[in-house]
Amino acid sequence: MNGIKKTGPGILVCFALAVPAWLLGKRFPLIGGAVLAILGGMLLTMVWTNKGRAEAGIRFTSKYILQAAVVLLGFGLNLGVILKTGRQSLPIIVCTIATALLLAWGLQRALRISGNIATLVGVGSSICGGSAIAATAPVIDANDDEVAQAISVIFFFNVLAAIFFPILGRVLGFDTGSGTAFGVFAGTAINDTSSVTAAASTWDSMWKLGTDTLDTAVTVKLTRTLAIIPITLALSVYRAKQAAKAGGEQNGFQLRRAFPMFILYFILAALITTVALQAGVSSAAFRPLKELSKFCIVMAMAAIGLNSNVVKLIRSGGKPLLLGVVCWAGITCVSLLMQQFMGLR
Repeated sequence: MNGIKKTGPGILVCFALAVPAWLLGKRFPLIGGAVLAILGGMLLTMVWTNKGRAEAGIRFTSKYILQAAVVLLGFGLNLGVILKTGRQSLPIIVCTIATALLLAWGLQRALRISGNIATLVGVGSSICGGSAIAATAPVIDANDDEVAQAISVIFFFNVLAAIFFPILGRVLGFDTGSGTAFGVFAGTAINDTSSVTAAASTWDSMWKLGTDTLDTAVTVKLTRTLAIIPITLALSVYRAKQAAKAGGEQNGFQLRRAFPMFILYFILAALITTVALQAGVSSAAFRPLKELSKFCIVMAMAAIGLNSNVVKLIRSGGKPLLLGVVCWAGITCVSLLMQQFMGLR
């Protein structure tokens, strides 16, 4: 009861911000509820500087509700997907992820950007947008300003991708008799699932392909999402070793401390989904959990907005934006080159 009294007011504030953001995000999917929730929280915190009793609940939402959202995402992920699409899309996925992470690492040093922001933009660009940032943020102890900057950068380019990728696909001469080529392109080069589906649906509509492009793009995107697991585990191990060095040899390295438990729960959720689907359970049974996951992310983004300093974000936003555009351009070029090499154009 004491915990509820302590965190309840802040959680309710985040919930109240999340509901209209969620509904508006449904109406305007190119913007999305997460961005609207961040903006709402940032606007409110400009006039509500002393949050008092709500402070603890806002912190709880930004950390633990965010982790719960990542776990719930696992219920929408079939681990068998990677076996079905691996031969076609996995080489492209590996190359685009490596490109984004290397660019983020190089520009972080060249532009002197915060290491956490560079990591978040890198994984957000290369894996699955806001979901990858949500999974990575607690592993690297990113603060709310850093998460808000990374989310804002990623979603900005998601909107641009959803609008311009179908035009780009037509200019580049992608196959219009089948949705496979453009589906692989959208699934590997666009950050977030919402923008992947928007661009793929537009391509289907342009060339009357039914759901051919959409089916391919979503399958590739889910395969790409699996990279959350090894990336976050690698980052967790790296951070734990850094902490051990800083604290002296007596602390040592402990796998139990390095392993983020919510990622384990995420893997278990995906395994449950896979087994259930194999047993004949309809994928529609997991749809409510996927929707709940998305709403929890919107709630967490509202909390992050409430804890963000908008003035600081504006002053330091140029470099993360430059990092984002370089990562995005690098991923797009590598995806195109790999598809050309593999004959998927």
